Amino acid sequence: MGAEKTENDLPDWKRLLEESIMEPDALPSSHPEKLKRVISRYPMRINPYYLGLIREKNDPIYRQSMPDIRELDDKGAAPDPLNEEGHSPVRGLTHRYPDRVLLLVSSECAVYCRFCNRKRKVGRPGMVTDRSIEEGIDYIRAHREVRDVLLSGGDPLLLEDARLGEILSALHAISHVEIIRIGTRVPCTLPQRITPELAGLLQKFHPLYMNVHFNHPLEITAEATLACNRLADAGIPLGCQTVLLKGVNDDPSVMQELMRKLLIIRVKPYYLFHGDPARGTSHFRTSVSRGLNIIRELQGHTSGLCVPHFAIDLLGGGGKVPLLPDYLQGREDGSLLVTNYRGNAYRHPDGTDD
Repeated sequence: MGAEKTENDLPDWKRLLEESIMEPDALPSSHPEKLKRVISRYPMRINPYYLGLIREKNDPIYRQSMPDIRELDDKGAAPDPLNEEGHSPVRGLTHRYPDRVLLLVSSECAVYCRFCNRKRKVGRPGMVTDRSIEEGIDYIRAHREVRDVLLSGGDPLLLEDARLGEILSALHAISHVEIIRIGTRVPCTLPQRITPELAGLLQKFHPLYMNVHFNHPLEITAEATLACNRLADAGIPLGCQTVLLKGVNDDPSVMQELMRKLLIIRVKPYYLFHGDPARGTSHFRTSVSRGLNIIRELQGHTSGLCVPHFAIDLLGGGGKVPLLPDYLQGREDGSLLVTNYRGNAYRHPDGTDD
């Protein structure tokens, strides 16, 4: 038998996960018992890398990762606001749109974000199993209308390379599956996971797209930059799905800085989501007007590449709906009445469909 592996033999990303804080006793707090009540319902994990980004209490990184007693005082929200279970023909798969499905392949994350819309599932053993994944893949094989598969969780990139490769190989072999997407926060919360070996594995399964998740400029570090560059060099198009969060990024200047920095690390801003009304997250939710104002402040004041789609995901499973500021004010005498990004009024000739 070979020598038993010690923690020092683990890859950097695994060692960081092993050293994650899972209990509030390890944190400076005047209310550890209250925090224990929170994590008994919603698990906690903060790995040392992401913990090291916190500069002070209640800063944007702290708010996203530290348990908050307000998570328990949220009776008006729903545990499954998007009705994923209602659109789940087999366990762990959501088929809401005609030509695409979401498949859960992990219930673990590198950090358990306190604003997560899947708080009911994340960090709980048994929520995702090998059997549920295989049943999901069987469903996809049997439904030829499915051309686009989004792997989600938890975080798919916390799977071992070999297991992730098995799942991708099975999907890649299905003739009617045209593209595979991976939704991940790992390039932000545990960029050490993006090894050359992982990038090389992913490179085998083009066309493969990745939706990453950054919420604040402080998250764009040298390590995150290396991770995203490594993925981009492997030919993987990167888009960012950001969530609008009160006290984190609900400020136009913060959002503009984030979007500009994303482009520098070769990530295209894709979506800015209004916070879902998931139970345990209401203290993060802003008004829709706040999001529209941020988009208005981005539009015209920075490159169009920096402007994401602002969207809400409708309560009950109605799907994503894009929202835009009201630039079109009306019509008069064959012209459009339009305001530009500065708020100035213009008349613009309309066309005809004849």
